[in-house]
Amino acid sequence: MRSLLTAATISLAFTLFLTPLFIRLFEKLGWGQVIRTPENAHNPNHQAKRGTPTMGGVIFIIGSIVGYLVGTLTGGAPPSISGLLVIWMMVGLGAVGFIDDYLKVRQQRSLGLSGWRKVVGQVLVAVPFGIVALNFPNRVAQTPASPYISFFRDIPMLSFLALGAIIGSIAYLVWISFLSVAWSNATNLTDGLDGLATGAGIFTISAYSLVTFWQFQQRCTSEALVAAYQAACYDTRDPMDLTIIAASFVGALVGFLWWNAPKAKIFMGDVGSMAIGGVIVAMAVLSRTEILSAIIAGVFIIGPGSVILQRVYFKATGGKRLFLMSPFHHHLEMRGWPEITIVVRMWIIAGMLAVTGVGLFYVEWLASL
Repeated sequence: MRSLLTAATISLAFTLFLTPLFIRLFEKLGWGQVIRTPENAHNPNHQAKRGTPTMGGVIFIIGSIVGYLVGTLTGGAPPSISGLLVIWMMVGLGAVGFIDDYLKVRQQRSLGLSGWRKVVGQVLVAVPFGIVALNFPNRVAQTPASPYISFFRDIPMLSFLALGAIIGSIAYLVWISFLSVAWSNATNLTDGLDGLATGAGIFTISAYSLVTFWQFQQRCTSEALVAAYQAACYDTRDPMDLTIIAASFVGALVGFLWWNAPKAKIFMGDVGSMAIGGVIVAMAVLSRTEILSAIIAGVFIIGPGSVILQRVYFKATGGKRLFLMSPFHHHLEMRGWPEITIVVRMWIIAGMLAVTGVGLFYVEWLASL
């Protein structure tokens, strides 16, 4: 518990007090937000945001790592392979976003990496994660991830290895790559208004910290569990360490939100939004709750879902539009909703979905007793 509180406190203090220094540094480096020209803009009012320092995701990535390392080391337990895998996905997908951001700033264009290049980068991060996650068993043969599709826990009938060692391994890596690409792009599309993705990320990752903390309390290796509870225990390899890195990430986001809330002094950029996606997919895979993540992190599905619906409807109707703009939050802007109203209501939706996911997780545990 000391590691948990220390990690969250250190990461919170890091981003809360050091972000102004990073803002001045980014201004000197010329890392200002590039906004689409008025002819192509989602909303002409966004032109006022041009030049605001961006790539702020670098700040909470560093803050999360610092908080996690200090928390684990002061708690007397070294970082686990599971915690390091979360950091790998956070940093790796954040790096893809950083390249995208840097190209935008350097070229002064709103387009950085092409879609396929971005996907290739995301897959190059996801594949090593998937490989390592199936190795490094602990003393009771638990690995960070498993070759199963999971909901509240592994689904026995949905094993990739049932397809054979080679085909199953390939299918497993395709699954991990799909999750990584889907979640990192989903969080990226959601990051369109001041504080929207940051606040939603706080609710989502906080929910995952509760899930993994409960798994720690009900872990299969715990001698405190009586026989009656064994059917409901969890095979998560390092649940407490996952809780610590999640708490550290939430602390960093909370501190960053102080400066990112409307009107934002700094934007997280693609480096930040994709890092949030990386943490979501890593927590989902390592806690064996991949399908449940669609509920816990459901707020991040609204944006890409609206984009898909817009394109399908456009093609099906020969050019008609379902929304005034997509993603959906830009549609609400065009309907005249104030930015702060959209952001706060999306936070409320994020909170309700996160609570619903955690509630379903707990109900499943009760049903397993």
